[in-house]
Amino acid sequence: MGGSKMEGGTSSSAAAIAPPAPNRRDPYEVLNVSRDSSDQEIKSAYRKLALKYHPDKNASNPEASELFKEVAYSYNILSDPEKRRQYDNAGFEAIDADGTDMEIDLSNLGTVNTMFAALFSKLGVPIKTTISANVLEDALSGTITVRPLPLGSSVSGKVEKQSAHFFGVTVTEEQAQAGIIVRVTSAAQSKFKLLYFEQDNGGGYNLTLQEDSEKTGKVTSAGMYFLHFQVYRMDSSVNALAMAKDPDAAFFKRLEGLQPCEVSELKAGTHIFSVYGDNFFKTASYTIEALCAATYEGTTHKLKDIEQQILRKRTELRQFETEYRKALAQFQEVTNRYSQEKQNVDELLKQRDNIQSSFMVDRSVVFGSKVSNGGNSRVPGEDSSPGEEDGKDKSAKKRWFNLNLKGSTDKKST
Repeated sequence: MGGSKMEGGTSSSAAAIAPPAPNRRDPYEVLNVSRDSSDQEIKSAYRKLALKYHPDKNASNPEASELFKEVAYSYNILSDPEKRRQYDNAGFEAIDADGTDMEIDLSNLGTVNTMFAALFSKLGVPIKTTISANVLEDALSGTITVRPLPLGSSVSGKVEKQSAHFFGVTVTEEQAQAGIIVRVTSAAQSKFKLLYFEQDNGGGYNLTLQEDSEKTGKVTSAGMYFLHFQVYRMDSSVNALAMAKDPDAAFFKRLEGLQPCEVSELKAGTHIFSVYGDNFFKTASYTIEALCAATYEGTTHKLKDIEQQILRKRTELRQFETEYRKALAQFQEVTNRYSQEKQNVDELLKQRDNIQSSFMVDRSVVFGSKVSNGGNSRVPGEDSSPGEEDGKDKSAKKRWFNLNLKGSTDKKST
C-alpha cells in the first residue's frame, strides 16, 4: 500500500498532553468503554468524543478544551499496551510512577493526526492542520457525496482548498485477488492528498490511509497499491529532519523513511477514496484512476522485486554507515593533522625568511655607508666622471663652432 496508515502508525509526531486535575476519572469511564474493549473499539470511542468536544463546535462552552484534554489523556493510556497494562494492575499510581511524559502520538490516533491538529494548536501545541476537521466529520457521519469510479476508468476535476471529492471503487472477488491500484496525478502540479476510508460500524467512514502528493517529473502524484505483498511509502519528514541535522545522515537515513503500509489488500466490495485539496490559496486540479493489477502482471512483479532490493539496500546502508562514520573520524583526524603540519611548515619557512632578511638588511647598511663616505673621492687611475667628459665635449664643440662662425664673418667682411 502506498499510503500512510492513520491507525497504528509509527510516526514520531506527538503533542504533549498535560494530565488532568488530581481527581482523575477512570479512563474506561471517560471513553465509555468496557475493560475488555478492543483497540478498535477504544479508537472509535475516542474519535466520537473528540468530535463532540471539538472547541470549534463548542465556542460557548469554556469546558470543551478541558473535556478534550481528559478524553485525550484517557486515550493515551488505553491506546498504549504497556500503559494500559500498568493502569489495569495498579491504577494511576503506576502511570505516575513510570515518570514518562504523557503525550498523544498523532500518527496513532487515526483521524486525530489530521482532524485535531488545529485543536491541539488551540491548546497551545503548534501543530499544522493537514486535513479539515469538517471534511473528516462529514465522512464520519456519512454525510458525503460519493461518485462512482469504475476500475479501468479515470475522472478529472478541481477540488477547492481544504475540501474533498469522494469516490467509490467497487471491486469483485476476482479483481481483489489480482490487486488494486488507485493513483492521482496533477499536470498543474497541484498539492493534494489521496485518502482511503474504511466504513465504520455506525455507517460513516473513518480515515485509514493517506498519501501526500509528491512532485515526480512535470506532475505531482500519489498512489495506493493493494497488491497482496508489502509495499512501502516514503515518509519524507524523516529525511527532512535528518538533513537539517546532518547532510551525511540525510543520505543514510533516506531509506529509513520507508514505512510499511499495513493495508496490502482489499476485499470485494465498494471502497471509498478521496482527493483532498491541499493548496492553501487555489483549487487543486487532478485526475484519479483505479486499475486492476491483472492487466499489469509484469509491472507488479517488477514492483515487488524493487521493493525487496530497496529493503536489502537499507540493511547494507546501516552497516555501511558504521564503516563510513569510523573512516570519517579517521579522515578528520588526519586532515586536522594535515592542517596543523601545514601551519607548522609555513611558520618555520617564515622564520627562515625573516632570518635571511635580517642578513640582507645588515649588508645594505654597510654598503650604504661605504658609498656615502667615498662618493666625493676620486680614485687615482679612474677615468673622468661622465659629467667632466660631457663638459670637455661641449667646450670643444663651442670652440669649433666659434671658429667656423668667425671664419664665416671674416669672409663676409672681405
